[in-house]
Amino acid sequence: MSLHFILIFSMTVFVASIIPGPSMLLALTHGMHHGARRTVASAMGNITVTLIQAAISIAGLGTILMASEPVFHGIKWAGAAYLIYTGIGVFRSSNMALSPETSHATVESGSLRKMYTQAAIVTAGNPKAILFFTAVFPQFITPTSSYLLQATILMSICASIGFSCFMVYALGGQKIVSLFSSATIGKQVNRVIGGTFIGAGIGLAVSNR
Repeated sequence: MSLHFILIFSMTVFVASIIPGPSMLLALTHGMHHGARRTVASAMGNITVTLIQAAISIAGLGTILMASEPVFHGIKWAGAAYLIYTGIGVFRSSNMALSPETSHATVESGSLRKMYTQAAIVTAGNPKAILFFTAVFPQFITPTSSYLLQATILMSICASIGFSCFMVYALGGQKIVSLFSSATIGKQVNRVIGGTFIGAGIGLAVSNR
């Protein structure tokens, strides 16, 4: 595997990761309500599932999974349902003001395990990630080199870039929280985020492959 291939693969994964989606929206939300430092727990949940999805693709199981319509749609609909559930929860918390003080209070009572689990479920609810890895990985595997070594390198790159992108959104959420110091504005922000989650869930449910 040449440096040229590694750079191209890294850029491909970065573009796919940095584009706003359910996981990045969750990173922004957790950054706003819990702070970037504690959102590391969410990032680890995201990366754990991402590595599992990548491993499934590298092992060749991704092709089998993608060929199974019931399994694919089952994962997709479960993920869509959870996104809608999460959106409703955020929307109903619209009476919470977004301010550094409120955010700090949330940090004290927030559960790292819950944040980790929520990020893991949101990530797992997107089976298209497996489709992406299944399509991309073979393009960067050199048959004459060690398959295990190449797989380890590619998965490490995915983890590093995915974690970095997740934390960029978390830091962004932490930085902009000071802009929403009033309860009224905070209420509207939560409604927008909640509505976006609901919309993403509906979009995932009705989408084709």
